[in-house]
Amino acid sequence: MKVPLTALAEEHGFSGVVLVTRGEEVLVERAFGYAHLGYGVENTPGTRFAIASGTKGFTALVVVGLVAEGRLALSTTAREVLGDDLPLIDDRVTVEHLLTHTSGIGDYCDEEADPPPPPTPLLATSADYLAALDGYPQVSPPGTEFRYHNGAFAVLGLIAERIAGRPFADLVRIRVTEPAGMADTAFLRSDALPARTATGYLEDGRTNVFSLPVVGFADGGIYSSAPDFRKFWPALLDGRILPREWVDGCSARTRSATGWASGCPGRAWCT
Repeated sequence: MKVPLTALAEEHGFSGVVLVTRGEEVLVERAFGYAHLGYGVENTPGTRFAIASGTKGFTALVVVGLVAEGRLALSTTAREVLGDDLPLIDDRVTVEHLLTHTSGIGDYCDEEADPPPPPTPLLATSADYLAALDGYPQVSPPGTEFRYHNGAFAVLGLIAERIAGRPFADLVRIRVTEPAGMADTAFLRSDALPARTATGYLEDGRTNVFSLPVVGFADGGIYSSAPDFRKFWPALLDGRILPREWVDGCSARTRSATGWASGCPGRAWCT
């Protein structure tokens, strides 16, 4: 039995946007719930939402773009780029390990920890993230264990910044969102959200502003809208973000390292 979309949204308390397209044809475009509960601001199809760890896919694209240009290699070690910073990272940890969640480094935001890590709301700059990442000892030898990892992608952001000589948010804009025409996708301050941007909420109904960094980084925190994010996949598959040969004919090793399988982005891109 088919259940109407509205009924499903009400049953599950869904707050967000559903957008289904076929080519340029919009088949379904519906908004549910509230962008701000206190003021009764309803979501619209153009509302921007924090996409959390969806940001990691953009990070992987930035890093692989630098690899494609020969400015970085999958075998480059974190130590080669970081120098004396983050001394507890094993000298053998490579870009490939960080991309594939197999680095074994300590995680400043370990989602499997019990109890979970405390909120880190004051993170706003690369220096803030560098300080937050410090002091966590290696958990396992590089390449021996898969463990979903926020800190590894934050380290990748630092590496990309130092190789490219630009702030990470600029790298995402120049290398991913602008080529894709995603003008509604950006790192926003969680304590100063602009119009058309949804406030996040915890299960008890409080906003999550005290549970978020002030500004997101390479492991999460970018904001986007459903219509804007729809532009991402065509841009990637058309070769506007990475060189077409890297999309269509990447080597077996590169597919493994970036989560590709038969040309389809996998875990390292989409977590």
